[in-house]
Amino acid sequence: MAILVVGSVAFDSIETPSGKAERCLGGAATYFSLAASYFTDVRVIAVVGEDFTSEEENVLKRRGVDTRGIEHRSGKSFFWRGSYLQNLNEAQTHETQLNVFETFSPKIPADYADSEFLFLANIDPVLQANVRSQMPRVRLVCGDTMNYWINDHRENLEKVLKGLDGLLINDGEAKLLAKDANLVRAAEKILSSGPKSLVVKHGEYGATAFFSDRMFPGETKSVSVPFRAPALPLSEVVDPTGAGDSFAGGFFGYLASQKDVTPAAFKRAMFYGGVMGSFAVERFGTERLQALTREEIDQRFGLFRELSHLD
Repeated sequence: MAILVVGSVAFDSIETPSGKAERCLGGAATYFSLAASYFTDVRVIAVVGEDFTSEEENVLKRRGVDTRGIEHRSGKSFFWRGSYLQNLNEAQTHETQLNVFETFSPKIPADYADSEFLFLANIDPVLQANVRSQMPRVRLVCGDTMNYWINDHRENLEKVLKGLDGLLINDGEAKLLAKDANLVRAAEKILSSGPKSLVVKHGEYGATAFFSDRMFPGETKSVSVPFRAPALPLSEVVDPTGAGDSFAGGFFGYLASQKDVTPAAFKRAMFYGGVMGSFAVERFGTERLQALTREEIDQRFGLFRELSHLD
């Protein structure tokens, strides 16, 4: 079943304690698409400039990602420069060039209209709402956001939240969105504002899912308490960039590959999200996600099961 993802395709220059990498292929939609492609068909909508060549596009195509929704424009692609020298859990931004992304207006090709799953990556909530309104018949829609949209575009973001089956954000963003420092209370407030479920990412500490009674009607017992999925302890993290987007891709990709979205499938999807996030950080940029095998993914999923004793 096909996923349609709308977001950024970009270039990143990154410095970590492991070294430097200049102009890596990056962007939320890129990480998401590569991670999800190991589970199901993926279609991507984004905008790029003239510096995005067939070489970069073929990174996605080799994984079977449908790139017909990537708009090519004159100018340069979105570019970000950052470092993690002080804290691997928090990027220091040194330069952001929106370039062609500044006037991005997502256009949905007619061939994408039958997409059953929709993921709204971290972009302007006005654009997220626009895309959501054009895809009224999707089976499941999830989205992401960040501090900037929460702080400065809250009114538009709140409109998007009402149309989401799931919101995937980190714990700091959840507390900021709810204006509550207690995560449990913050989750309750967010769920009451619209999303049927909330997945809170904790970086190296895993992720926690919270459910409203609207997510799985009739399944009150299995979703009445939060569900925590662990992260895999790693001896070395080369580059944390894109870990959260890779988690989202693994999570949503697995869900889209299932016949039914059940509480059990949702919880298992969180483990696959953790698996894809753990692979992403092993190399700079998307390098590790480009060359995985499903056997490697399932082997690492087995490690997650042993770590948590998941049945």
